[in-house]
Amino acid sequence: MKWRLHDAGEDDDPLLSVVNLVDVFLVLIAALLLAVARSPVNVFDAGQVTVIRDAGTPDMEIVVKNGKKIERFRGDGAAAASAGQGVKAGIAYRMPDGSLVYVPE
Repeated sequence: MKWRLHDAGEDDDPLLSVVNLVDVFLVLIAALLLAVARSPVNVFDAGQVTVIRDAGTPDMEIVVKNGKKIERFRGDGAAAASAGQGVKAGIAYRMPDGSLVYVPE
């Protein structure tokens, strides 16, 4: 019995390279599907999710997804104009476990 390590006829078959490309694209498609499924704003998820984009900037956006309903709230940058016009409404205490407790006046 004679073992052949390499067949010279396999190098000339262009179909083998196409099959390899199909395999690569299948892996990429599977990775993209997993990324979409794990996305916080997945439309197939029935839970509630809140995402804050560009936090602390004037063009901050809050996206709230509750079931299949998605609401977007955008800042207009006017928060600086109302600085110092508020009134004290209560006191917030941070508990040892990290939670906050608000006590109104």
